[in-house]
Amino acid sequence: MLKFKTAILLGALLIFSSNALQAAALPGVPAAAEEPAAPEPLVQGGLLGAISSSIDDVQDKLDLNEDLVDAWRLRADRAADEVDKLVNRPSTRSPMSVVGDFLLLSGVWLGAFALLTVLGGLLAKRLNQGRWLSTRQRSQDLLGYVLPYTLPAIICLPLTLSVSHFLPASVGRALALCFAYATSSGIFSTSMLLCVIVMFNTGHKRPAVQIIRDYCPKPLFLIGFLAALSDALTSPQIARQLGGNITSSIAVFTGLFASIIFGLLVIRLRRPVAHLIRNRPLAQRLKQPSLQESLRIFSGLWYWPILLMVMVSAINLIGVGEDNQKALRCALFTTILLIATVFLSTVFQHLFKSRKAEAVQRSSAYKERFVSLLHALVRIVMAVAFIEILGRIWGVSLFEFAVQNSIGRAISDSLSRIGLIFLVTWLFWVVLDTAIQEALKPPVNKRSARQPSTRVKTILPLLRNAMKIILVVICAITTMANLGINVAPLLAGAGVVGLAIGFGSQQLVQDVITGLFIIIEDTLSIGDWVVLDSGHAGTVEGLTIRTLRLRDGKGFVHSVPFGQIKAVTNQSRQFAYAFFSVQFTYDTDVDKAIELIREAGESIREDAFLKYNLQGPLDVFGVDKMDLNGVVLTAQFRTVSGGQYAVSRAFNQRLKKLVDNSPWVHFAQTYPQQVLLPKRQAEEEGQAPEHAAVLLPEQPRSQ
Repeated sequence: MLKFKTAILLGALLIFSSNALQAAALPGVPAAAEEPAAPEPLVQGGLLGAISSSIDDVQDKLDLNEDLVDAWRLRADRAADEVDKLVNRPSTRSPMSVVGDFLLLSGVWLGAFALLTVLGGLLAKRLNQGRWLSTRQRSQDLLGYVLPYTLPAIICLPLTLSVSHFLPASVGRALALCFAYATSSGIFSTSMLLCVIVMFNTGHKRPAVQIIRDYCPKPLFLIGFLAALSDALTSPQIARQLGGNITSSIAVFTGLFASIIFGLLVIRLRRPVAHLIRNRPLAQRLKQPSLQESLRIFSGLWYWPILLMVMVSAINLIGVGEDNQKALRCALFTTILLIATVFLSTVFQHLFKSRKAEAVQRSSAYKERFVSLLHALVRIVMAVAFIEILGRIWGVSLFEFAVQNSIGRAISDSLSRIGLIFLVTWLFWVVLDTAIQEALKPPVNKRSARQPSTRVKTILPLLRNAMKIILVVICAITTMANLGINVAPLLAGAGVVGLAIGFGSQQLVQDVITGLFIIIEDTLSIGDWVVLDSGHAGTVEGLTIRTLRLRDGKGFVHSVPFGQIKAVTNQSRQFAYAFFSVQFTYDTDVDKAIELIREAGESIREDAFLKYNLQGPLDVFGVDKMDLNGVVLTAQFRTVSGGQYAVSRAFNQRLKKLVDNSPWVHFAQTYPQQVLLPKRQAEEEGQAPEHAAVLLPEQPRSQ
C-alpha cells in the first residue's frame, strides 16, 4: 500500500514538472514563429545534472499567468458595483416589506417543517411499538429518519414555493426561497445518507455504523446546505434579482467551503467506512478469498478517489474561463484508472501468491524467491504504466518527454542504468542467498539426506555477509557514478585510507589472515571441542573475521584472536577413543580381570542410550605394564566425536561393580598392600607357607 501511494505521488510530481516544462511555450503559437530553434542543451553530470538543468530551464522560462487573479479582481469590482446598484436602486416597495417577504416565507417553511416533524416523530414512535417492527432495529431506524426528516423536507419546499406565488418578486422573496431550498436539500440529503448507513447496521459492523451516525449528521447537513445554496444562487431567476457577479461569487465560496468540509469528513471517516467495506461474515470470507482481499485493499484506498474529485471540484470552482468539463472528465478517468489498477494489482497478488504456495509445497526455494522477484518487477511495471496513463489523461506524456527532450533523455537514461544496476544486484543476491540458505537448511528426512557439516555452517554465514557488503559497495559506487558524482577521488581516498589502516593495524591483518586460513583448512568449526596452545579449552561457539569464541566447561566465554593461535587440538573430528587403563594387584587372576573388562564393555554395547556413541567393539589390549603397584590392563572403545566421556564414565562404573563382586580380581592401590612372597623367603622369616602374604616393611605388622 505504501509503495502504491509513493508511486502515485511520484507520478504527480513528474506530471507537474512536465507541465511546467511545456508551459514555457504559449499555447497555439508555433515554436518557429517565435524564434529560430535553439540547439538542445548539453546535459552533463548524470541524473543530478539533468535534474538541475531541468530546474534551471523551468526557472528561466516559466512565466506565471496572472489571468486568474485579474479575473477575480474584475469580478470583485463588478460585484461591488452590483451591490451599490442593489442598495441604491429605486423601488416602489419599502425595505420593510422586502424583509417581511423574507420572514413570511421563512416562517411558512419553519412552521410547516416543525409541525410535520412532530407528527412524523409521533407516527414513527407508534409504528415502532408494533409487533412487526419491535424486533427489527434497522426498520425502526429507517422510520426514525424518513418520517420526521425526509418527508417534511420534501413537503415543505413545494408548500413554500406555492405561498411565494402570492408575493411579488423581490430580493427578500428570492433569498427566502434560496434558504428554503438549501435547508430542505441539506435535511433530505443527510437523512437519505443516514438511511443508507443504517442498512449496514448488522453484526460486527455496528460499532462503525454507530460512529458514523454520531458524527455525520451536522457535517452532512452543512455540506448539503452549502451545495444547494451554491446551486440556487447560480439560477437565472436569482441572478436577475441579486446580480450575476454577486451570486456567482457567493456560489463559488459556498461550494468551495462545502468541498473542504466534505474532504475533511472523508478523512475523518476513512477507518469506519473501511471497516464497513471489508468486514464480511466468516463463511463469505472463506468462500471468496479473492474478493475479500480486493475489498481489503479497496478499503484502504477508497477515500483517495473521493479526495481527488474534491480537489478537482475545488479547482473547478476557483478557475475562471477554464475548460471545467475537461477537468471533471480527467478527474473521472483518473478515479476509474485508480480503481482498475487496485483490482489488477489484487489479481496479480493472488496469482503470485498461489504460485509461491506451490513452490513452497514442492520445496523449491529458487522458484519461490524468483516468483517474489517477478512479483516485485510486475508491481514496478504497473506503477510506471499507471504514471504514464495518468499523465496522458491530464495531457502530458512522460514517454514523449523522455524521448523528444534532451533533458528527458538524460534523466531516463540515468534512471534506466540505475534500475538495471539494482536489478542485477538484486538478482545476484537472490541466487547467492538462496544457495547459502539451502546449504544451511537441515534436511527434512535425516536418514536419507546429508546434514550440513560444521565447516559449511561456519564458512557460509561469513561468505554471505562478505558478499552482501561487496554487493552493497559496488551498487552504491555505480549508482553514485550514474547520479553524476565523481567517484574517482572517493576510490583513491579509500585506497589511501585502506593502505594507512593496513600499515597501522598489522596485528589485525594477521588475525584476519590467520583466521581465514584456519577456516579454509577446516581446522575447527562451530560446535567442536578444542584445546589451544594458550591453555584455553572449550566448545567453539562462534567465529568472527578476527576472533574465536570458546565456552569452557564452567560456562565462561573466551574470545581468542586468531593471531595468538599457534596449535589447535580438536577433539571433535570424525571419531574418538574411550581409552581405559586399569591397574590390578599381583594376586589378581588376569584372565578373570580381562573377562570382567569384556563383560563391562558388552553391557555398554547393550545399553539403549550408550550404544549410539560406539563405532566398534571393545578392544582389549591385555597387560600393558607391571610396576610396583600392580598389573596394568588396557582397552579402548572407538566412539563418535564427543561420546568418549559418557562411555568412559559408564565403563568405570560397571567395572567397579563387577570387581567388587569378584573374589579373584582386586584393584591395585598406591598405598602399601599385601603381596605374595616366595615360599623360601617366608620360611626364613618363620611363617607357615599358607600364610606367605606379608605387609611391606614400612607398614606396621598387625598383632
